Parts: sequence; structure tokens; C-alpha cells
Amino acid sequence: MSTSTWTLVVGGVAGAVLAIFGASMLITGRAPQATARAFRSLRDAGFYHLLFGVGLGLVSIGTALDNPVVTMTVTILAVAMVGVALVRFRPRARRREHQVGK
Repeated sequence: MSTSTWTLVVGGVAGAVLAIFGASMLITGRAPQATARAFRSLRDAGFYHLLFGVGLGLVSIGTALDNPVVTMTVTILAVAMVGVALVRFRPRARRREHQVGK
């Protein structure tokens, strides 16, 4: 296998793992504590990982296709999904332990 093929395979597997992780959070309603602490809600954490995973998988699949129109369409869809994940379901900002003036 060439280097580009391995990169596509690794990207696809990473996307699948993220998507499965996000879907499992949404289905079971449970998440690791570190993940749950980083997001405002479990729903946000699940959708964030699901959208990122599917987006990464789509980029890997789109890159492997020979039709430039389909590749561009799939890539634009993937970027849109990741954009929604970043804007709508992003992790919350860390709060300071010691707030000034309190």
C-alpha cells in the first residue's frame, strides 16, 4: 500500500471510531467523566464527536473517489458538518479555579 492509501485508511478508521463514540454517547446517555466535564451537556458531547467522525470519514472517502465533482461535494458536506460541530456543539471554556474579586 502506498502512503496516501494508508493515510486514507487511518483517517477513515479514526472517523469511524469518533462517530461510534459519539453515537454510543447519544444512545446510552453515558460518557467518560473527562468528556462529560468538557461539554455543557452529554448531547453536545455526543453530537460533537459524531459530526467530527462522520466529517473525517467523508473526507477520507471523498479523497479516494476519482470524480472531482463528487469529491468536492462530499468535501463541502464534510466541512459543513465539522463547522456545525465547532460552532453549535463545541466544548465549553474552562473556568478559573480562583476568580478575581471573590
